[in-house]
Amino acid sequence: MRELLGIETPIVLGPFGGMSSEELTAAVSEAGGLGSYGLYGLSAERIRAVGDEVRRRTARPFALNLWLPFRGPGEPEPGDGFPRDDVDRALAALRPLFEEAGAPVPEGPIAPLPDFHDQLAAAFDAQPAALSFVFGVPPADVVEAAHARGIRVIGTATTVPEAQALEAGGADAVVASGSEAAGHRPSFLSDPADSLVGGLALIPQVVDAVSVPVIAAGGIADRRGVAAAFALGASGAQVGSAFLATRQSAAPAVHRDRIRTALAHETVLTRAMSGRAARGLPNRAVRTIEQGGAIAPFPLQNILTGIFRRRAAEIGDADLLSLWMGQSAGLSRHDDAREVFAELAAGVPDGHA
Repeated sequence: MRELLGIETPIVLGPFGGMSSEELTAAVSEAGGLGSYGLYGLSAERIRAVGDEVRRRTARPFALNLWLPFRGPGEPEPGDGFPRDDVDRALAALRPLFEEAGAPVPEGPIAPLPDFHDQLAAAFDAQPAALSFVFGVPPADVVEAAHARGIRVIGTATTVPEAQALEAGGADAVVASGSEAAGHRPSFLSDPADSLVGGLALIPQVVDAVSVPVIAAGGIADRRGVAAAFALGASGAQVGSAFLATRQSAAPAVHRDRIRTALAHETVLTRAMSGRAARGLPNRAVRTIEQGGAIAPFPLQNILTGIFRRRAAEIGDADLLSLWMGQSAGLSRHDDAREVFAELAAGVPDGHA
């Protein structure tokens, strides 16, 4: 891991979609790990700005994360617009939450997500040490283009067959994401409900099944989790919630506070906030949407809830946010990224640090 990515300590910051920050990414890289920034939903222009700002803050290696244009069951083709009937039906179910947040209900067309290839070109321009991907195996030409630029490719797997597919596709390392992990379940060969393998089972089986380095993810929040990941054969540990709880992240303060007090059994997998299965703490928004029984497919649901979620972040209303967090969230003890990193690094065995 150290040689592959040019880092000092095999600790990787989990990439957060809308809650990444240049400050947190750079802080983890400066500490000797691999800082990561999630590019979900960002325009090419914004991606270039992110790359410039991270580089201004650190000269050390960092990673950028992209969502592949994966199409799940019932989801529209990537890049397609959204029929007005679908939008109106989704808005009717979400209207009480818009009203509660004081957010405007959109009346015009809903724009699709930025084009993946435009995002990719901008990510290449940023020259990260690594590009990590979720929801599939990056196409061969993408892997070749990354390698031609000296950029390592990291894929994300929730099952052994997914890990094997990523290795066959040219990935330089595989993140084995246990079902304890926060946020979206990036399963791509089977439905997420059929791919819920805990880290204790997943990590050693992936290690045995592939020859590339394996980065353990899910349920790791302190030195004990890191030590366990290495005992299971991992070459590195990826950590999300413990870093998300720090003041350097872009998560609202009320979200960060909830991370530190959550218990393992309280988190749930839900499609309510985005249309895809993701792990977080249930709140009034999740319960209202699930009880309403009308959840639009991804990405429409995510785009629409994002409108009132942004307003909720501004006013500090945790009941209207996506409170993404993993099952070990309550083990988060620090509000400074450097303190979190030091705690995690203490679990790295001799010879790996």
